[in-house]
Amino acid sequence: MGRLFGTDGARGVANSELTCELSMQIGRAAAMVLSETTQNTRPKVMIGMDTRASSQMLEAAISAGLCSVGADVLLLGVIPTPAVAFLVQHYQYDAGIMISASHNPCEYNGIKIFQSNGRKLPDALEEKIESIILDASAVPPVKVGGDVGRVSTTEMAIFDYIEHLKSTATTTFEDIKVAVDCANGASSITAPELFMSLGAECLFISAHPNGVNINDNCGSTHLERLQDFVVRNACDIGLAFDGDADRLLVVDSLGRVVDGDKIIAICAKYMKQHSLLNNNTAVVTVMSNMGFFEFCDKNGIRCEKTKVGDRYVLENMLENGYNLGGEQSGHIIFLDNATTGDGQLSAIKLLTVLKESGKPLSELADEMEVFPQILNNIRVSEFGKARFGRDDEIKHAIESAQAELGSEGRVLVRVSGTEPLVRVMLEGRDEEKIRRLGDELAEVVKERLL
Repeated sequence: MGRLFGTDGARGVANSELTCELSMQIGRAAAMVLSETTQNTRPKVMIGMDTRASSQMLEAAISAGLCSVGADVLLLGVIPTPAVAFLVQHYQYDAGIMISASHNPCEYNGIKIFQSNGRKLPDALEEKIESIILDASAVPPVKVGGDVGRVSTTEMAIFDYIEHLKSTATTTFEDIKVAVDCANGASSITAPELFMSLGAECLFISAHPNGVNINDNCGSTHLERLQDFVVRNACDIGLAFDGDADRLLVVDSLGRVVDGDKIIAICAKYMKQHSLLNNNTAVVTVMSNMGFFEFCDKNGIRCEKTKVGDRYVLENMLENGYNLGGEQSGHIIFLDNATTGDGQLSAIKLLTVLKESGKPLSELADEMEVFPQILNNIRVSEFGKARFGRDDEIKHAIESAQAELGSEGRVLVRVSGTEPLVRVMLEGRDEEKIRRLGDELAEVVKERLL
């Protein structure tokens, strides 16, 4: 975990933790690193943003930092995160920056940097940027006169991205009634044109951003309103995006949530049937439900497990030539069409299965059984967090719980990467048993690590 950049960029409360000064420094350091690594003394960098009130402020600060070191900047305006990942390749830019805090409330914001190939900046380059800012390991050059970078804008970015998404559809979606929750975020700009042009009958909610209502009791982290809306309006499916539209969760016609595990399962089975699933393998994290692994076994689909985080899923996919992977949270990567999770692309893939199978989502989703799962987050001291992996009593308690569950369940205990927490997750067929064992394990962790 970096000192500024976490698993998904630099984040914090805008203008308090993620200040204009820090954002400008990130722009300067990034421009310096890019000019060294690309051998381009005048790097071209594009910037996109979500709908938060602070995004324009941070856009100005980052742009100033980039230009002061001689980089030219193209402002894309409000646009989904995966659009930046696509457009940085499509426009042949040296880097793309997205200003967003994804599913977090409006007071937060973040800075995520993409390479020219549309993938997140490697750890080594993030660490170099951090070192320039925090350790003064190098001083970004100050350009003057005609060497100062220029800022330009484009109105084509949204159009080009929507056209790209439309090109991935192999059918149209007539006769499918779709409710779409845009989380008052970036998909508010793209989803109406995209899904209506593909023939779906669409009803939209939370599609009127005002700078402060992003993710406010809406979107993929607050599904209750969409669940009710889908049932009341007799929709076939409800699509829920987060603020920057890189994740998707779904609601079926009965108002039941269909999470990332089930979406991946449905798409993996379809892709395997049509010889589209590379090596008949899907990549997920260790947090995926046991029901997913059981579904894969029943359907002849291999499953690779990684650490938690979509970057680890992508690393595995790239290393092994797989083309489908993702997380329970709804970050899903269709590598044949995108280099990162894209909620709207995932929706197109899922709607294609509905249209071509002729089956309702509820029937497709029920093919995967969901095992009861409990998660306890135990706050511990920083010393206790560091000592977690060496504590024999905790190891013994975990082994005993797993032995009692046997093949009917599993235990996963891990340290949070961002907070002073130990997460205790158990799942199995017997909900009463996993709750009891989870409480017992939580007590052991508290006693040993507080």
